[in-house]
Amino acid sequence: MDSLTQALATSATALAHAGDVDQTLSALLGAAAGATGAPLGVAFLEDPDRPGLQLSASFGMSPEADKTFEAAVNGEGHPVAVAARELTTSFGSDIPGAGGAKMVDALLPLVVRHDGVDMGVGVLAFAWPAPHDFSEDDRLFLQAIADLAAVAVDRARLSSLAAERSEWFERMAHTDPLTGLANTRTLGRVLELELARAARQGGEVSVALIDIDGLTSVNEASGHEAGDDVLRAVASVLAESVRLVDTVARYGGDEFVLIAPGAAGMTVAQRVLDGVAGLAEQHGRQISVSVGLARFPSDGASSEELLAAAEAALIAAREAGPGKLASSPLKTG
Repeated sequence: MDSLTQALATSATALAHAGDVDQTLSALLGAAAGATGAPLGVAFLEDPDRPGLQLSASFGMSPEADKTFEAAVNGEGHPVAVAARELTTSFGSDIPGAGGAKMVDALLPLVVRHDGVDMGVGVLAFAWPAPHDFSEDDRLFLQAIADLAAVAVDRARLSSLAAERSEWFERMAHTDPLTGLANTRTLGRVLELELARAARQGGEVSVALIDIDGLTSVNEASGHEAGDDVLRAVASVLAESVRLVDTVARYGGDEFVLIAPGAAGMTVAQRVLDGVAGLAEQHGRQISVSVGLARFPSDGASSEELLAAAEAALIAAREAGPGKLASSPLKTG
């Protein structure tokens, strides 16, 4: 097996088994340099979230030289940037090397095709001291290395996209899309876990039902988009008012639930009440909430019993007027 074939086989193995794209590109650069005698090799990638080309891997260059070359590549009209932008392959162009030494380069854009359209994801660049003759085998080999590098980059990005989509679906399965708070499914699971923990440890759990006063009037007067604005504003206060150990969830159209482990439930609920009272007017209305609070184990031993006790306390709070808090046994403040 000749050196180019051996290097190509090594490169294919690196692509098949490596996980990190930078490591894969480093392996491909090393294989190419070893087979062709190139003393320098670099891989630049396009980053959708950042301008310019980002240096991903290099061979035969110091970290300082990496930074200097990356800055030069992102300057006006640099041949590497032009090759990446225009998807043009070139062999044998003169470029300035360190200390003004003459170098000959090979520039190979990394191209993938999606839906019949060629897309550039980066570029490989190799350099030799001038002069350097490129055989046809060298050209074919370096093009194969560039194709493998393009596959590595594309696979890594598709894998990242799949992970992001999976995370998004997982988050959507547990959160309310309008407010970003937990949904009722998550609420039920968390409440059961907190009650089980409190029962084992002899602790307390507070459950507060929080109802937005007059949201129906807002919807009727200004439309449901205005009502959604109010829901988001109240949800923001809830998220900012609770502790890290607490859970807040949307519960029905205009209600929220607060689960507060420990004995500080009343304090947290009052903080929510005060935070909403401090909101700026929403669509010409001052917003307030009514809160009903129940505690485990004194007001109930199960999720159903606690929610029922909190609902009874909420009714008492509403009857006392907007912006009130009532706890079970029914005391209004």
